Parts: sequence; C-alpha cells; structure tokens
Amino acid sequence: MPEICRFFGVVITMYADDHYPPHFHARHGDFRAMIDIATGEIIEGSMPKKSLKLIQAWVEIHKTELMENWKEGQNENPNFSSIEPLR
Repeated sequence: MPEICRFFGVVITMYADDHYPPHFHARHGDFRAMIDIATGEIIEGSMPKKSLKLIQAWVEIHKTELMENWKEGQNENPNFSSIEPLR
C-alpha cells in the first residue's frame, strides 16, 4: 500500500484497485481509519478527534489530487503521486 503523504504523525496511504466509495487509509499511532475523499468522514475504523480534524483540513486542500490518485489506482499498474503534507 503506497504512502502518499505524512504529516504530524499521520500516514496517508492508498490501495490499488480498491473498492468504492473513493477513499484513502490513514493511521496515527495505533489508530486506523478509512476516510471518504468527498466528505472527509470516517467510513471505517477510528481516529482521535484532533487527528481527524487535521486529516479533514488536509482533504479540503488536496481533494482534487486525492481523486486523481484514486482514479490512477483503478489502473492496472498505478503510479500514485505524493501529495504535499499539511504544514
């Protein structure tokens, strides 16, 4: 699962040929969550509120890039792009 971004201890990854809805995976310490790209909400798993707020702010800034990566991930040999971290 390629890492596409890392900020403030949060690691963002995507799977190739993953299921709908478009989403990414986030982990922070022992917490794991699948996050919907369109809404920034948790689909599955859990995340501390502070971490989730940071992730949601990052999603709003990079939603277009996330969707481009999602679409790329549906290809046979995806080449995911790194996305700038939250600063």
